[in-house]
Amino acid sequence: QTSPVKIPSIGRTMRPTSTSNLEDVELGTTSSTNKSGTARSRPMMKLKDSNIVELQPLVEPNSRSSKGDGESSSFAKNIVATTMYSGCSIGMVLVNKSLASSYNHLIEGDLNILLVVFQAITAVICVEFSKFMGWVEYPNFNYQTARLWAPVNLFFCGMLFTGMASMQHNSVPMVTVFKNITNIMTTIGDCILYGAGIELLVMAAFGIMLLGAVFAARNDADITKTGLFWMLGNCLCTSGYVLYLKYATKTVKLSKFGMVFYNNVLCTCFLLPVTIFNGELSMFLSTSALHTVDYA
Repeated sequence: QTSPVKIPSIGRTMRPTSTSNLEDVELGTTSSTNKSGTARSRPMMKLKDSNIVELQPLVEPNSRSSKGDGESSSFAKNIVATTMYSGCSIGMVLVNKSLASSYNHLIEGDLNILLVVFQAITAVICVEFSKFMGWVEYPNFNYQTARLWAPVNLFFCGMLFTGMASMQHNSVPMVTVFKNITNIMTTIGDCILYGAGIELLVMAAFGIMLLGAVFAARNDADITKTGLFWMLGNCLCTSGYVLYLKYATKTVKLSKFGMVFYNNVLCTCFLLPVTIFNGELSMFLSTSALHTVDYA
């Protein structure tokens, strides 16, 4: 008497009459229709000189459940990404405003360009450390890539510098108003330069955001000519950066972290010499009160 034979991954045990019968196993499929009228293929097995036996799978697939899990995971990732982006944007505005207005009582002049250089150096250190730890991946520095990316970085440097300068001369509510204007300018530029369409709901969203920002700033709408100049410059540089970036990424293939790396490396190379020539670096080094964490 032979021992039972179990067909792998099917879960049905058969007891053949002899060992040679194992060579006569035939597998196949048959089609059937369920209650909803959907055709379904099911596995079949036949032994020589035996009736056809339908094999039941161990676990019935549940495509609806897996699809629902995927949608839930994607929705959760979108919520997390949106929340983190909002937090970083708000934090950047508040921190830059604090930095730009914290040293006025200690020095004559400003350190706007030097602050941008410090931020760029910090960003390079962060992405390089992340790459060293294996958290992110991007190619090593390449001169040819840097040369092609330099025009994009000029807009990037202008965006950072004018943003810092506008923070020094404007209130946060007024900066928020102009940032919403920048979004509208960028969308219009995308439509003119690249032929992108503008949906009605997008226009309505822009209108609501701009109206909300104006109402929020109605009690703090003071603005100087200098502040207006830097704020308009920031609008132009930010829109130019986003629009030119769309063109540049067609010829220079970089990941998001690669863009962060090259933007901040080139920003440091462009602006650090400027801080040396205009005296910001020497002013910072000679003002010992700025070298403590509680100078403000």
